[in-house]
Amino acid sequence: MNVRTRWPQVFVLGLAASLGALSIQQLSAADWTRFHGSDGAGVSKDKQPIPAKWSDKENLKWKIKLPGPGSSSPILVGNRVFVTCWTGYGADANKEGDEKDLRRHLICLDRETGNVIWDKEVKAVLPEDPYSGMFTQHGYASHTPVSDGQRVYVFFGKTGALAFDLEGNQLWQTGLGTGSGSHGWGTASSPIVYKNLLIVTAASESQSIVALNKDTGKEVWRYKNDGLTSTWGTPVLADCGKGRTDLVIAVPGKMWGFNPDDGKLRWHCDGISSDSICTSAIVHDDVVCVMETGPRGGGAMAVKAGGEGDVSKTNVLWRNDQKSRIETPVYDESRIYWVSNRSATSIEAATGKVVYQTSLGGGTPSADAARGPGGPGGPGGPGGAGGGQGRRGGGGGGRGGMGGQNYSSPVLADGKIYYVGRTGEALVYTAGPECKLLSQNRFTDGGDFSASPAVADGKLFIRSSKFLYCIANDAH
Repeated sequence: MNVRTRWPQVFVLGLAASLGALSIQQLSAADWTRFHGSDGAGVSKDKQPIPAKWSDKENLKWKIKLPGPGSSSPILVGNRVFVTCWTGYGADANKEGDEKDLRRHLICLDRETGNVIWDKEVKAVLPEDPYSGMFTQHGYASHTPVSDGQRVYVFFGKTGALAFDLEGNQLWQTGLGTGSGSHGWGTASSPIVYKNLLIVTAASESQSIVALNKDTGKEVWRYKNDGLTSTWGTPVLADCGKGRTDLVIAVPGKMWGFNPDDGKLRWHCDGISSDSICTSAIVHDDVVCVMETGPRGGGAMAVKAGGEGDVSKTNVLWRNDQKSRIETPVYDESRIYWVSNRSATSIEAATGKVVYQTSLGGGTPSADAARGPGGPGGPGGPGGAGGGQGRRGGGGGGRGGMGGQNYSSPVLADGKIYYVGRTGEALVYTAGPECKLLSQNRFTDGGDFSASPAVADGKLFIRSSKFLYCIANDAH
């Protein structure tokens, strides 16, 4: 086991130079290139076995201390791991400091060893949202990066979208707005790649979805609509057949389908009655499902993409009152899975009918759980950001007032569902028509676990606000 308890003072600069021939990675189906997997459904295509049990002494291949906190999820491209965090202002909740010291980081690590290949700092565009109130629940690094195998793209809110090559050279930076949103909860939607476009949901910053040329950073199209207010989810791409792809996103009260080439709205339908959408939509072929819960409203629905105009009466496949809290569910070919307050639920993807809803045992139900799945929550979605009131603990550690709120989304790999709670407890149970709890695992590093796991090459990557962990069978 390779464990690093300090951030390296000297990076392996020669290694980055020697990897020039690998600057264009050959993406494989098993890579994990964006939030919640390469298609956003949360399902790993990796066929290698993944451990069901781990600890500080079992199946831990390596861990590395990150230079600062963050709620974004890691992504996996070839032999590299990419993750973001922030330092300076707000990174130590006991000493907030000066906004001028705020820096975002994009970090590249070797997947096999955890060695840092490079760490790039990005100075913040000011003024930023103040580090106070609900914002302390996730902070300044809540958007998960995305890669096309040639570059890594990040979205840092008011600081804009940026592109880096795989050697860490910054290629461009484009501002997308400096708004803060009506709630002051911050921003969390993650970017996605489509053809030659980087598509970014700048909901808080400018109430816009913006497509940038991924080579130059120049704006190609923009869809601006006040309906994006209170949206923290990441859009998905639905394959409608016959060469058509729809860009689909859920917003409060609506679901929208766009032509991703030009940003024109193709269809819309009545969505979930909620004053915020924190989860991301999930897709399988041309069927898109979304779930949401909040202080006012919530539920679940599935829509067949590929329509035109108002499809509320023609393309909505089902609706029900199931609610997934903050996290984005997992969508396989026939079932949808999620966990809320240690209760595992599965429904049929085709009908919305409940397959099972069962307790995973252990733990102490919170008052929030006792109220059912519709309790109050803050922003979530892509980086697992948001949640209840209270301030984050010192040194980027555990956040106060988290109650029953968890923000990490489950993933499916090797026939198992992996779900990481905010305290670091991970539940592993069987996928399929029956739910069997296989293990309960925990890393207790003093941080909070709001990021979603990533899976590739027989390895599971879990990120806290303090450490990044690599889990593998028979790790040494």
